[in-house]
Amino acid sequence: MNNVTFGLNDIVEMKKPHPCGTNRWQVVRLGADIKIKCCHCERMLMMPRPEFKKKMKKVLESAQESENI
Repeated sequence: MNNVTFGLNDIVEMKKPHPCGTNRWQVVRLGADIKIKCCHCERMLMMPRPEFKKKMKKVLESAQESENI
């Protein structure tokens, strides 16, 4: 299982690109389901947490790190 930690407003990279051509997404809701927004076309997508963890490649920008600077 993928043990990468992610938080609210983080920018994550998914394994497969969105049909608009980008694979950068912003996490906009956390819970049992994860809601993400495409950084290019701003389309929203909601998926169960286990599915999200399987499809996520890595965290590109952490909202907490940029907040502490």
